[in-house]
Amino acid sequence: MNDLRKGLALGCALVLAGLSSAWCADLDEIRERGELRHLGIKYANFVTGSGDGFDVELVKGFAQELGVEYVLVDTNFYNVMRDLLGKDVVRNGSEVTLEGDYPIRGDMIAAGFTVLPWREQVLLYSQPTFPSQVLLVARSESELSPISGSDDLSRDILQTKTLIGSKSLLVMERTCLDPANYGLTGAGVDLKSYTRSSNLNEMVPALLNEEAELTLLDVPDAILDLKKWAGSIKIIGPISEHQDLAAAFPKSAPALRDAFDEYLARIKADGTYDRLVDKYYPGIRRYFPGFFDRAS
Repeated sequence: MNDLRKGLALGCALVLAGLSSAWCADLDEIRERGELRHLGIKYANFVTGSGDGFDVELVKGFAQELGVEYVLVDTNFYNVMRDLLGKDVVRNGSEVTLEGDYPIRGDMIAAGFTVLPWREQVLLYSQPTFPSQVLLVARSESELSPISGSDDLSRDILQTKTLIGSKSLLVMERTCLDPANYGLTGAGVDLKSYTRSSNLNEMVPALLNEEAELTLLDVPDAILDLKKWAGSIKIIGPISEHQDLAAAFPKSAPALRDAFDEYLARIKADGTYDRLVDKYYPGIRRYFPGFFDRAS
């Protein structure tokens, strides 16, 4: 009986190992499997939740180019890296470790995903797919006035941070709105961490509900929220330098990342990329003219 149990355990282990290998895939394995699993997060028109979005259309086109089926896998900003790597990504300052073992649910991330140094330690990023920047946002009745702005972005960021003073700031850790990314932790700022969900679309409603005096938004989200909540919020100034958003892949999938980069270069050359930008983010070019000039 003991031998039988050992045999069954060994057989299960071999089956699980085979499944793990099939799901941790680079380009050849994905073509053999016949599907590309896109880890997407409902956020700021990158993934709308209605079957479309900037990143949804981007990755659908990539899957079509590879000749495989497209599968959207819903996730969130807290779990998306775990869903890609099968490991929890634990950040301690600038150091990152991988812990635990979890199911791998997707082959690539494309979700308005910011390129950050600590993420680069464990991920392969594509060429930039979109520009961004993190901004300080207040309710329209706030006593704070938007900074006048200058040609010196570093000075504008410092001026914006100074305006926070003792006011409460709503943030979301482990996302692009994590205060640790921008030197706001341990700086005397009254940080209010939003924990009810990892949905960045809830930041402005929480601000309007007076859960804090200020919050952070990135530019793609801010453009949509300024329209949705017209007259209710205002931009005070920048908190970060200009940032890049990109697709992300496991370190074990360089061929898949390279294939995506080739696809991205082609659709930028043939006008497909520009049509997606204009469809989902009309008006954003004036915020980042340099990025879109290079993209074209």
